[in-house]
Amino acid sequence: EAGGSCRGMALRIEAKLTKQQIIEIYLNKIYLGNRAYGVGAAAEVYYNTDLESLSLAQTAMIAGLPKAPSRYNPLANPERAKARRDYVLRRMHQLGVIDQNAYTEALAEDVTAGGNKRSRDERYEADYIAEMVRQEMVSRFGDGAYTDGYEDTTTITSNRQRAANRALRRGLLAYDQRHEWRGPEAHLDDLTLNDEDLRNTAIGERPSAGGLVVAVALSVQARQATLYTDKYDRVTLTSENAPWLKKGQPLTDLIGRGDVVRLAYTGNDQAQWALAQVPKVQGALVALNPEDGAVEGLAGGFDFNLSKFNRVLQAQRQPGSSFKPFLYSAALAAGYTPASIINDAPVVFDDPGLDRSWRPQNYTGRVYGPTRLREGLVHSRNLVTIRLMRGVGIDRARNYISKFGLPKSQMPRDLSLSLGSASFSPMQMARAYAVFANGGYLVQPYFIREIRNDKGEVLESAKPVYACPEYDCDLLAEGQDAAPQIIEPENAYLMDTMMSDVITRGTGRRALTLNRNDIAGKTGTTNDQKDAWFTGFTPKLVAVCWVGFDQLRPLGSREAGSQAALPIWIDFMGSALKNTPEAKYVRPPNLVTVRIDKASGLLAVGDTGNTLFETFRADKIPPAQNTYDDYGGNDYGNGNNSGGSGEPAPRGNEVEQLF
Repeated sequence: EAGGSCRGMALRIEAKLTKQQIIEIYLNKIYLGNRAYGVGAAAEVYYNTDLESLSLAQTAMIAGLPKAPSRYNPLANPERAKARRDYVLRRMHQLGVIDQNAYTEALAEDVTAGGNKRSRDERYEADYIAEMVRQEMVSRFGDGAYTDGYEDTTTITSNRQRAANRALRRGLLAYDQRHEWRGPEAHLDDLTLNDEDLRNTAIGERPSAGGLVVAVALSVQARQATLYTDKYDRVTLTSENAPWLKKGQPLTDLIGRGDVVRLAYTGNDQAQWALAQVPKVQGALVALNPEDGAVEGLAGGFDFNLSKFNRVLQAQRQPGSSFKPFLYSAALAAGYTPASIINDAPVVFDDPGLDRSWRPQNYTGRVYGPTRLREGLVHSRNLVTIRLMRGVGIDRARNYISKFGLPKSQMPRDLSLSLGSASFSPMQMARAYAVFANGGYLVQPYFIREIRNDKGEVLESAKPVYACPEYDCDLLAEGQDAAPQIIEPENAYLMDTMMSDVITRGTGRRALTLNRNDIAGKTGTTNDQKDAWFTGFTPKLVAVCWVGFDQLRPLGSREAGSQAALPIWIDFMGSALKNTPEAKYVRPPNLVTVRIDKASGLLAVGDTGNTLFETFRADKIPPAQNTYDDYGGNDYGNGNNSGGSGEPAPRGNEVEQLF
């Protein structure tokens, strides 16, 4: 039945199209290796030019690809690709398509793939962003997007796109190495293993995956194995480069002769290979310019060829503690200050609709008593955050946070919201964090900078809105629009300083390895470690990293945001910010810095040895030390001067029953 349907379709195609039209459609759609679909794309990918500019030898090279694009790829295996090219040229000569002189000249031409204007190392993958562009173009121009010769220029920068792909893949592979070895992907029998053509065919049938090389084991000893790869021929794997082996465990416990596995290239020497496997865990990374919302790097998963699901846009996941800065910003807007005291003590929520009471805890399982607001965020104290939500008010908080572009419909109307029980995509989180990075302005992410027609004429140019603080911005250029200011610059600056402290002495301390003074951010981990986040920024770049399984399940007891996501963010930012000077967060004029008492958060009288400097709005400087009460609260903190949460804080480890 299926065969009949295909025959019927073939007859209908032949009734409507000429043979020339059919072959033209075929050649414009067929996969030709290295993410090139169609001969035009292949000319660009392999030779960085258009079809009309190809030499005869280059054209023959592309013509030889359809039989086995991976095997005859001139970038991966120039020798094999040349043999295939020469066969095509020989057949063209035999059939009289080319004369003897043309045939001789083409045979003598070197393989030049990747060597015209840019080297192979300068190329980069942008499959997820390319699919975003395709969908956008189809939505604008319909089927003409495929046939009318449009040319798009994206906002992606090559170095940051490469860094995004590389960092996400390395991070997911590192996670995988911390967990179980799932065994070989397949096994080849001796008949297949001993026949080069059968062996190459079996290897070639395995899908490409994140730069991992498919290999089959030819021989395996306790400390070393010899494996065969289609591209690199025979390579050596040592037990030291098999991360799942325990000390003294033989390599034969993981693989045997005939097993098909993946290898990761670990250095400049082709002998340096590590055993790997395609990770089941997934992730996403997106980087935005906070000044105008331009997407500068995007990786929607481990490999587009394995999964077209773009997690940057389509994954709606709980942000956990990376949501907390929005609530803390709401608290500042409500009259709290970084020095407001909130008690970190146990709470119990008793809901008749639940089978059991909810007893939220800090990640450490400990409680810390009266805590300044800044410390609550720096150390991600859950109990402080819950009480802060009560003080601000759920509805007030939801209304305020929705201004960051986070839909209120995705936020639950209960206190669990304070711990990040809403669901947002990484792109939504990046846009929201850009508000902190740019001084309080909501920009709109965009990824197409310009669209031209087949004549090279500009049809559309992006018109982004720009973050432009009045006290630190030249006048906008003609035709440019200012982004709406959604929070006060003082609020954004104080939040920046608090999230900078997350890096210097809080849950984001690993980022100190970047040796920069302009980074800020927040970790995020959900219940049972099902989602791990790190969202961080400088005044010039916002990057969000999420790690988790597509089908919800725990990442592992130690796989918090600081372990699973933050190293990926660090890897990305290390490359993205290389040779980029540090930027400064612009301090608004309406802020002052004074000395306060560490314990009470109140204005200190002299340096008693238990003081520090804190920054406040000029109209929110706390009262002097003698107003501190016995409960560890204070008489300032919210707009009504009612004591922060509006009630005395319980002492020590006393459990507060909340309804």
